[in-house]
Amino acid sequence: MSVKVNDMCYMWSAADDLAKKGEYGGAVTTLMKYMLENGIVDAVLAVEKGADLYDAVPILINDPKDIAKSAGSLHCGTLNIAKVVEKYLDGVKDIKVAVTCKPCDAMTIRELIKKGRVIEDNLIMVGVNCGGTMPPVKTREMIEEVYEMDPDEVVKEEIAKGKLIIETENDEKSFSIDELEEDGLGRRTNCQRCEVNIPQMADMALGNWGVIGPLAGKATFVEVFSDKGADVLDKAISAGVVNIEEANPKGIEIRGKINQSMVNLANKSKEFAYGDIKGDILEVFAEYQDEFSRCMKCYGCREACPICYCPECSLESNGPDWLTKALIPAAPMFHLERMVHMVDSCTNCGQCEEVCPSEIPVAKVWDTVNSKIQEIFDYYRGVEDEGVVSPLTYYQDKGLRD
Repeated sequence: MSVKVNDMCYMWSAADDLAKKGEYGGAVTTLMKYMLENGIVDAVLAVEKGADLYDAVPILINDPKDIAKSAGSLHCGTLNIAKVVEKYLDGVKDIKVAVTCKPCDAMTIRELIKKGRVIEDNLIMVGVNCGGTMPPVKTREMIEEVYEMDPDEVVKEEIAKGKLIIETENDEKSFSIDELEEDGLGRRTNCQRCEVNIPQMADMALGNWGVIGPLAGKATFVEVFSDKGADVLDKAISAGVVNIEEANPKGIEIRGKINQSMVNLANKSKEFAYGDIKGDILEVFAEYQDEFSRCMKCYGCREACPICYCPECSLESNGPDWLTKALIPAAPMFHLERMVHMVDSCTNCGQCEEVCPSEIPVAKVWDTVNSKIQEIFDYYRGVEDEGVVSPLTYYQDKGLRD
């Protein structure tokens, strides 16, 4: 095998129709079709356009002729595909699937693999770079009112050089992403906080960042992260279904700078969102008690969460009257128990917050607490060679306890 882990290249489809139909040379579409045609997988899981460009719905494809349905990007596709893999495909226990995944999709799938809910050997993750997704309804309104363009004529959206660019066939306009998001527009708030733009936890990552020169806009930048990804890519190249060219060193550098600029944006958003919140995990949770007072315990956040998967939830209101009446509508017990169950695995995908009818910033809460847990983890990892330390040591070092 000539392709190895950490290899980078530019790639585009050898088939003109797929190169035209897909974005940036149709590399993702071509790889998926090749795997399906050659029995490497039984099906491809991706998203397709639903009612319009702002409606992304999951699609399971088992006929190579249908693969073009998933071509192109849908930047208002806010669903987390991991939920489909775990719940509706039964963790791919009996089927081999190739799945296109954003970073939050890939991170969530990895968490489910750790928990034994998804079978890694039956899954090939084709990651796609992501600078964030946008809420469908609000995005249509933004394009119409701010950009003064017809949302139904949009063919492309992209964040570049700090601007959100919207294109139609005949026009292109851009506005500062910072200014848009300060006005509550642009990307979803959880995406604004996300530091992971290149899905390194997938088997490979593909995107347009770093493609320069004559191939700019006509090819995809590919980076390989696993032996499985290297094997698939090697076979596709050998079969002649894709063309490749060595990645330009300058392009690699530019890709890194774009990624870093997105990380800087995320850090800025995090600092704005909860930079002044101090204390341990429970104290952080207490900061949001006023928000949780609006909770009607509809279970929407639980149902939407791709990490929640218990077949019988201990939080159901089927206990004695004294208990169920105490927990409805807005006792913090519901969220505290959910925190114990899943917050260490939260991937900031934002599904919970999107469905909350009370508009509680649930994703922000879990991301805040998860960040505190990550701080503790990093602390222990940093002192693991210095002997056993207690949780009290961490809090004392951070000035959170006497």
